[in-house]
Amino acid sequence: MARIKLNFIDKLPPVLRNKYLLTLIIFIIWIVLLDSNNLIARYREMKTLKKLKSDKEYFTRRIEEDKRKLYELKTDNRNLEKFAREQYRMKKPDEDLYIIMSPREERKINRRNN
Repeated sequence: MARIKLNFIDKLPPVLRNKYLLTLIIFIIWIVLLDSNNLIARYREMKTLKKLKSDKEYFTRRIEEDKRKLYELKTDNRNLEKFAREQYRMKKPDEDLYIIMSPREERKINRRNN
């Protein structure tokens, strides 16, 4: 039995017989694949974190923009009327309303209605 074990070890290249190198290889495999905080999961988490930070930045900008618009609507009646006319297509009783849209806007509305 000992003779068979020695033959197997003798057949290995000298580099793999080094116990320090073998320990290093096992450690690298453990870190990359087997650990609960392995490098692959870490990469995915960093990617998710980056996306969440960009989303946070986007929504922060949108909140500030909406706060500014809301303040303008609350403080000035002309802005409120302009907003109502543009967004909700409201008009005065004696007016006619003509809506001119680009083809892209028209396709967007058609997709929404279908």
